[in-house]
Amino acid sequence: MRDGNDHMTKDAGGVDLKRYVTEADDHGYVTRLAEIAAGDSAKFLDVGIDTGEEGRAGTFIQKDRSVIHSCAHQEGVTIMSISQAQNTYPWLSEYVWREIDPQKDVFTAQAKKVPHEGYFIRSAPGVQVAQPVQACLYIAKEGFSQNVHNVVIAEEGSRLQVITGCATAPHLVSGLHVGVSEFYVKKGAQLHFTMIHDWGREVNVRPRTVVRVEAGGVFVSNYISLKPVGSLQMYPTTLLAGEGAVARFNSVLVAGKGCSLDVGSRVILSAPGTRAEIISRAIAAGGTIVARGELVGQCPGIKAHLECKGLILKEGLMQAIPELSGTMPGVEMSHEAAVGKIDQGEIEYLMARGVDEEEAVSMIVRGFLNVDIEGLPLALRQKIDRIIQDTQKDMM
Repeated sequence: MRDGNDHMTKDAGGVDLKRYVTEADDHGYVTRLAEIAAGDSAKFLDVGIDTGEEGRAGTFIQKDRSVIHSCAHQEGVTIMSISQAQNTYPWLSEYVWREIDPQKDVFTAQAKKVPHEGYFIRSAPGVQVAQPVQACLYIAKEGFSQNVHNVVIAEEGSRLQVITGCATAPHLVSGLHVGVSEFYVKKGAQLHFTMIHDWGREVNVRPRTVVRVEAGGVFVSNYISLKPVGSLQMYPTTLLAGEGAVARFNSVLVAGKGCSLDVGSRVILSAPGTRAEIISRAIAAGGTIVARGELVGQCPGIKAHLECKGLILKEGLMQAIPELSGTMPGVEMSHEAAVGKIDQGEIEYLMARGVDEEEAVSMIVRGFLNVDIEGLPLALRQKIDRIIQDTQKDMM
């Protein structure tokens, strides 16, 4: 299945591709992560990347167009640049650009025409990867368009967790990230994929993702974007192609002044007994959020639920667009969407118990954003909690 046209158009949606350069200096390979510059290392840590590699099964780091580190620490785990993988494994040609049409839009076309690496991550059949693999895509050159292609394969019966942190250097003002990703979850495999974004106020981000899940497979996606970004547009499509396949999407979004987020997920349930869940929490704090979700039921006996809840704290736009499509009898799908403000009654309840108004609002915001995200390591969960605390201070 190739991802077909959806609400994204063939034009660039207001992004002028000519503004960005596609050439960048080469960055040297780093054998020991301790050698990475302190400023870069701090940014990596902000998006869940541990340069100490404690509790990590492998690491991939790309800076601009250069892969500066790639290493696996557990048998049965492969992690390397996509170009190296294609040279090493001729069979990989069966997976690259299999699910996404390079001509889908101007961004996929650019990623095909001017590729800048990306990662290949694979868990071997039956391998239970105890610790997460971590990957970081980092932009340091001002005005650079980073065009990457990622492929992740969880082979039959394996279990894999990937943490990806995407960020820009502290000095960077503008840039463009185009990320084409194809995920394959084979029979009975599990893939947990967590993304944390910390880009920059004038950075445009255009991920293009398709996931294919076979019989008995489980795919869990966690997406966190709390820091300022110029614009973000992502709408991954997941095909539940085998009996009993499962997909779960969780997203936590904040849009401050000047930010525009158009984020959603689309799941096609095309086999008996498939299950899907899409849950998002979003706060418009001066910016714009369009939260989309689409469930497509194509087989009797499927079950799916979509839930989108949004808060408006300051002037801005919060738009929820849930869609359910059933093509035959016997599908069971539901959705719940709500957009509003903080309930004054909740504030008064906390104030009656000795909490001042400002802290009461902060507590409600923290509770709203603290969605129970499945499968996160404790250290990363604590890191996200700290990011949420810092973010809600900025919003107030």
